[in-house]
Amino acid sequence: MAAGASDAPVMAGDPISEEEALRRLRLTGDPSAQYYAAWWLGRNRSTHPDAVPLLQEALRKRRPRDPGAGVEENAVARNAARALGKLAPAAEAAIPDLLATLEDEDHGLREAAARALGDLRARAAVAPLVARLAPGPAVAGALQPGTPRLQEPCEALLEALGQIGVAEPAVLAVVTPFVEHERPLIRSAACRALLQLTAAPDWGQRLVALLQHPQLQVRHAALMDLGAAGWRPALEPIAATLAENSLKLIALRGLAEQPSASHSEAATVAVLDAMDALL
Repeated sequence: MAAGASDAPVMAGDPISEEEALRRLRLTGDPSAQYYAAWWLGRNRSTHPDAVPLLQEALRKRRPRDPGAGVEENAVARNAARALGKLAPAAEAAIPDLLATLEDEDHGLREAAARALGDLRARAAVAPLVARLAPGPAVAGALQPGTPRLQEPCEALLEALGQIGVAEPAVLAVVTPFVEHERPLIRSAACRALLQLTAAPDWGQRLVALLQHPQLQVRHAALMDLGAAGWRPALEPIAATLAENSLKLIALRGLAEQPSASHSEAATVAVLDAMDALL
């Protein structure tokens, strides 16, 4: 499930213009201003020719992971990475910077870079994403000592591979073991990726089963993952899920927008009718 909540700035501040966002992003001595500016440019899908170069510059200013320093700079870099993912196709020029960030020791930066590379459908990212996941659920998916984080941002890495859509045997072999991960969010992300890569209905059925999970957060993830995969057989289970209508509408919109030659006009109408019923 994409981490939408993490895209929001800590302090939204007053409404600003595109020019003001660009001005703030140039304020290298004011990370708070840059943080909000980077978020704003991504959220508003800026098309200004300076947006991508300035976000790239902010991304390159990341610092080594150190509890006593660099926190603000890395917060700006994370928002810059997220914003770049939203500015396709103009942000394709930033793919090399995002690939370099994928190797950063900062877990949050790796996560943001992976999501951005997925948004950009960056085929060059497939090999490094696979390499990060290759140690498997017992290593890449193990807990970091003393924290709730995993060794790798597995959810983001798996989702990126599904978005990019390179269904090579090596990719499938790395993704498949994560469907048995102990964390249901990781299982959901793996099933989503495999559904996108193979269109095999078994993976869709596994996601539908997660819609019945007792934890609301897991149901949210399964909703978003089914919507992202555009799996039409999930229409009725999505509409019946015990979750907020707003999230069900997002998932159903994903079903409606997913292009496929096999999707009939009647099926599209059924999705739209289900959305109307929730409004």
